[in-house]
Amino acid sequence: MDTTDVLIVGAGPTGLALGIDLARRGVDAQLVERADALFPGSRGKGIQPRTQEVFDDLGVIDAVLASSGPYPDRMVWRDGERVGEESMFERFEPDAGTPYPAPRMIPQWRTQEILCARLSELGGKVAFGREVTDLAQDTEGVDVAFADGTTVRARYVVAADGGRSGIRRALGVGMTGETVDPAPFVVADLRVRDLDRVYWHAFPAADGSVLGLCPLAGTQEFQLAARLPEGSEPDVTADGVRELVARYTHLAAEDVTEVRWASEFRPRTALADRFRVGRVFLAGDAAHVHSPAGGQGLNTSVQDAYNLGWKLDAVLRGAPESLLETYEEERRANAAAMLELSTGVHRGEVQRGPATVQLGVGYRESSLSAETRTDPGPVRAGDRAPDAEVSGGRLFDLLRGPHWTLLGATAPPRAGVRTLPSAPESYGPGVFLIRPDGYVGWAGGTAAEDLAAYLDGVLGG
Repeated sequence: MDTTDVLIVGAGPTGLALGIDLARRGVDAQLVERADALFPGSRGKGIQPRTQEVFDDLGVIDAVLASSGPYPDRMVWRDGERVGEESMFERFEPDAGTPYPAPRMIPQWRTQEILCARLSELGGKVAFGREVTDLAQDTEGVDVAFADGTTVRARYVVAADGGRSGIRRALGVGMTGETVDPAPFVVADLRVRDLDRVYWHAFPAADGSVLGLCPLAGTQEFQLAARLPEGSEPDVTADGVRELVARYTHLAAEDVTEVRWASEFRPRTALADRFRVGRVFLAGDAAHVHSPAGGQGLNTSVQDAYNLGWKLDAVLRGAPESLLETYEEERRANAAAMLELSTGVHRGEVQRGPATVQLGVGYRESSLSAETRTDPGPVRAGDRAPDAEVSGGRLFDLLRGPHWTLLGATAPPRAGVRTLPSAPESYGPGVFLIRPDGYVGWAGGTAAEDLAAYLDGVLGG
């Protein structure tokens, strides 16, 4: 029987990001995907500033920025005429701690290509055409069976196999949610002639349905997203997509020169009742399903992986098994908040803006967050660690990598912790221990005994 420390099921953005994080840590991990190739569509095209910071740490931000572009303004059309333009999100002034101040747009297939290439650079790979058919776990590991008759035994399994996760169903984990919109939707990638690529073009109809054509950065394609009348049956064939364009816009069916990919869906929200069952973890769409409005799904999913990766590595190296319990504690609460946010954006109750960029996502209530100061400043335990100018350059450059970082000390308290003599003024007074995923784990007045006790509790004595 083949063995591995971590088996990741699903090569979407979640599985690929986790594969990269584990590979750079030297963890023995396998990444399997049921399909024969990476997902071909543009579906999750918005990359929020917090995810850009994650991609910076994982070593892919330059490729993502080169292949992406800013969100275009929306141009509204009626009866073949332009009637006005508007911003797609509320503008806000970033502070000095935010190196990536605005969302970027990049087709999901391209994001996955970049992540897959980075995984290969680190010595990892995706095994395609590997469908999981069953799994059984005991106190030491998980036996995973595949459709080809082979079996892998892993110490841990991460289900990143999408909203219809077979592993989630096999575990008997339910999902709680609701229909966000009763209307059917169509999404497609296509090429269109005689339409500028400056705007995200919107074509609303009198019955409340609407079709949008958004230029996809780095390509000659548009993403079509259409909300159809309730009760209609979407046709996602190439001819059906062409007919949609002709019905809603001033363009003719023959102006759609290529339909690269198309799919239909009904917007819904769903949250898994549990994110962990024994040695099996749910991540990404397997754990939470979002409306695409607001661009929260892919971003929340990547951050699941970023939260789980360092914890798996630490436990495999001897940290207490209880560390893995904090994955569900931290990520399920945040996923629930992001589900509420994306639903609010979809229904027009919340505007895209400061809340949707995910820079405010944090873990102040987590059992891993130890705030020992009686009068904490602006940055507290559980908060995202902002960027800043520090001695030697930018703080994010010093944080990059799989280590912990202690700000305000000269001697590392233990192996795997880097130090900086002082914390940035913008953090306020104190000493700050930054987790490998860029959040403040411990904050205190001095690097004293309680810091050592904190590290012993998290990583083992």
